[in-house]
Amino acid sequence: MKSFVLLSILFVFLLIPIQDSFSELEISTNTKVYSSEHTLQVYGTGLPGENLILRLFAPDESITKFDQVQTNPDGTFNHQLLIWPDPSTGTPYGTYVVEVLSTEQKGLSKKINIKFSSTTELISVAVERQIDTVVFAPETGATNQSFRVFIQTTRDGLSIGNDPSKLLGNSKIHLPDGSSLFLKNHFKTLYSGVYYFDFTPSQEGTHVFQISVFNEGVTSKGFAATHVLSQNLGGINKQIIKLNSVLDETSNELDVLKSEIEGFDSTLLTASEKIDQSTGTISTSVGAISEASSQLNSLLFPIIASIGIIVALQITIIARRR
Repeated sequence: MKSFVLLSILFVFLLIPIQDSFSELEISTNTKVYSSEHTLQVYGTGLPGENLILRLFAPDESITKFDQVQTNPDGTFNHQLLIWPDPSTGTPYGTYVVEVLSTEQKGLSKKINIKFSSTTELISVAVERQIDTVVFAPETGATNQSFRVFIQTTRDGLSIGNDPSKLLGNSKIHLPDGSSLFLKNHFKTLYSGVYYFDFTPSQEGTHVFQISVFNEGVTSKGFAATHVLSQNLGGINKQIIKLNSVLDETSNELDVLKSEIEGFDSTLLTASEKIDQSTGTISTSVGAISEASSQLNSLLFPIIASIGIIVALQITIIARRR
């Protein structure tokens, strides 16, 4: 019995490294180049009964398709990942990456590159058209003041002429508050390949213009940024000039006021001197009046005394007669 237990334990320990030694992950696709309505078939091998994650990455590295499959008891799998749609902004022509990710083999993954093209005949030499997008926006702006943003689009060095609402339909502005404003119906054509739109910001901060171009299955993006202030540098310069003008006028008025104050000082000095003269004259007059009063008193005193004596004599005479 003990021998049987020991043999069982030994078998378990031997089984684990054997299984690890056969750990593998291989993938393939049914072809390398696809066009619309063709099927993308992914097949390969992994561990028996293993869960695998299948992902398809677009040329801009975003995930176009995501699926999960389980391998057969023998470790094989065969899965239809995608039926290619018509080209669009979500699935443009270009190079895609198929990835198979193991959930049990420490995150082991395998990748393979494939092409999505207008025809599957371009297997040996694939012709890729490249769109270049350039965005011209001012570095600074001011709130509630409109400015113009220009866009130039070229493909293989030639300007692209198309309806801007279709060509640039997925463009948008990233506002400072984190929201986005779509620009589909805001574009106007300056001439073939050059477009523009007018924008009046209402927020202060950095505005990022994301211009997305889609033409004949090919997509391109261009970016520009404008920092919006409460007012632009031109307005600040005008205010500085106006302030300098006001300061000059204030300085001139202060000079006039200073001269008037100096004249007022001389007037006050003259008035003070006149008041001093008047005070002296009044003092002299008061002295003269006082002297005249004393002289008058000296003249009137004998007369009053004589009248008093006469009245007293008459009273005496009347009294003796009675």
